[in-house]
Amino acid sequence: MLAACFVLFFAMVAAALLSGLSVAWALLGGLILFWLLGLRQGFSSRALWEMAWNKCRKSLIVVTVIALIGVITGLWRLSGTIAYCIVRGVELVTPRLFLVVGFLLCAALSYVLGTSYGVSSTMGVILMALARSGGVDPTVTAGVILSGVYFGDRCSPASSAASLVAAVTETDLYRNVRQMLRTGLLPTLLTLALYTLLSFRHPITGLDEAVLSALTEHFSMSWLSLLPAVVMFVLPLCKVPIKLAMGASIAAAAVLAVAVQGFSLGDLVRCAWSGYHPQDGELAAVLSGGGVTSMASSYVIVLLTGLYSGILEGTGSLRPLSGRAEALAERIGRFPAMIAVSVICAAVLCNQAVTSMMGEQLLGRVYTSREELAMDIENSGIMLAGLIPWSIACSIPLAMLGADARALPYAALLWLTPVCYWLTKRHFYPVSQTGEEG
Repeated sequence: MLAACFVLFFAMVAAALLSGLSVAWALLGGLILFWLLGLRQGFSSRALWEMAWNKCRKSLIVVTVIALIGVITGLWRLSGTIAYCIVRGVELVTPRLFLVVGFLLCAALSYVLGTSYGVSSTMGVILMALARSGGVDPTVTAGVILSGVYFGDRCSPASSAASLVAAVTETDLYRNVRQMLRTGLLPTLLTLALYTLLSFRHPITGLDEAVLSALTEHFSMSWLSLLPAVVMFVLPLCKVPIKLAMGASIAAAAVLAVAVQGFSLGDLVRCAWSGYHPQDGELAAVLSGGGVTSMASSYVIVLLTGLYSGILEGTGSLRPLSGRAEALAERIGRFPAMIAVSVICAAVLCNQAVTSMMGEQLLGRVYTSREELAMDIENSGIMLAGLIPWSIACSIPLAMLGADARALPYAALLWLTPVCYWLTKRHFYPVSQTGEEG
């Protein structure tokens, strides 16, 4: 019966992908399936709800953070913060360092924003426009951008993925971030070296000034526009709680939008809720988006995955799968097993949230260190999901950039991170402490 439910669930995921529907509909179908399975196993509806809610409530902090990210990405557009970052950032571009600078700009902005989608739809779009107008291979550029946006998606304190991993592994977010920066240093340096070589092979030959002109005409390019980004970057480093840091950034952006950019309070509220949607065509192509409602699909996915994974865990439905995953870990090691589990989950369930939760559920018991578990999830599923073409972690950013799967080999950070971590993990988690054998 369990196998039939999983087959049907996977079929619903495939149908949703093929039809263009949100994967949330498949997850809702999965929730219904596993609820009915629990009833058939003899559990009451009340017991099933308690199981589901016990897991789901851990995800509420993630939903809150996602909502705040929506407000931030909306108000940063209105306050001129993103416009300023784009205009001043592009000024740093030199012909033979275009790809390196593009990666660094995307990495820095994604670390501050903590979102791959937000950076792909802003800085990523600008860089793609510059690449196309300047004779740089857009396929290579898209891969570089994908690496940059996932730098912050993996290790930013503002990242919903990082918050989710901390929640499901019951670890400290800031401690995880510090460890992610340590384990990410080598692959980041190797990525920079590769992009330096590619930059000399793909120099930019010219710049399209139309979009930049539109930005400077519609926004005041005051250095004060950087304040919301500075607040968001500095406060977490000072160990200020992430929600307070986000609130401070939102407040700074709101003041700038009204006092410097000249928008009304009504514009402020509308932008925070439904995002920024300028009438100007040039601006709309670059800056449209943000707001609480823009993250609606993310809220639903996180909550649904929390609900049905709680049922699967509470009813013991995952025990047979967990046993197989644990046996695999015994044979090949914890991290290789986490890679295998993550690839399968990301390929079938098509999003990072489910991959993170399933990784913890299927392999959590083989770890003596919860921090090691968190790092193994971050350095496998969170990155590898961005390399699966039909996963929303990959397909949505590529769609924003107007690119396709041919860009994936150039997304070096996504595949270098698990490879480098695999080769150097003993340095971070010695065998004497963790018992890792593979």
